[in-house]
Amino acid sequence: MIVYEVSSTRPAGRLAMAGLFCAVAAGTLCAATPQAHALDQSVIGSPDEPRSPWAVFRFGFTAYKSGHKDQAVEAYRYAADKGQIGARWKLARMYAEGDGVARNDYEAFKFYQEIAAQEVEPGSPEESYVSDALVALGGYVRAGIPGSPVQANPAAAQDYYMRAAATYRNPNAQYEVGRMLMTGEGGLKSNIRQAGRWFQLAAEKGHTGAQATLGHLLFQSGKVVRGLAMMTAALERAPAADKSWIRGMQEEAFALAGEADRRTAIALAQDMLVGGE
Repeated sequence: MIVYEVSSTRPAGRLAMAGLFCAVAAGTLCAATPQAHALDQSVIGSPDEPRSPWAVFRFGFTAYKSGHKDQAVEAYRYAADKGQIGARWKLARMYAEGDGVARNDYEAFKFYQEIAAQEVEPGSPEESYVSDALVALGGYVRAGIPGSPVQANPAAAQDYYMRAAATYRNPNAQYEVGRMLMTGEGGLKSNIRQAGRWFQLAAEKGHTGAQATLGHLLFQSGKVVRGLAMMTAALERAPAADKSWIRGMQEEAFALAGEADRRTAIALAQDMLVGGE
């Protein structure tokens, strides 16, 4: 696995303020982030009897749900500095999405990298944090982060995806591994058969993008009815963000199919939707 060496911008024990936040973009100036409210002593405990990171993390979650995201960030920072993996994941998401803080992909990347470095066994309560972090890291190094030390490196992205796909059986990672194998991205030799296997694994877990892509591969291989039915069912289930590309692929295949195959595929797609296939 490729690991980027990055220095942390979070001094250990920092409790009260976000401080100066420096975007790692070449040629840009450091900008100060809004100062958060300090956590009072009842939240973090006394120096002699500090509260557990889990308790402070729960306080941060409550503050976030109440709309006090500045307090949530500070609580998460405290808990993260004490090793609470869920707090690191929440901070990564907030920076990645610009949720309560200024969006900063490089800051999110560093939090995700800290999570991915954890030794977490498959099936443990913390598995999803590591699995999701690996997928996020794969996305970042696949494209690179402009103005940061993270350069585009598809081969490194495949390493992150493969770890999440094989070790933690993450369907998003399985889908991305399939895509890279299908196109030969990152210097990989294109292998449609192996790509199909990864798509199948993701599709069995309900990943609609994998279901649609696998259906497209089946359609191209001559399994017209099955492939068209899978694309049709996937289009029905897909989230709004994926409907456009799935619809384009499904309509193109639909136009090429004969009338009898269309009718049979539509009936099979309905069975899939009812049966959850």
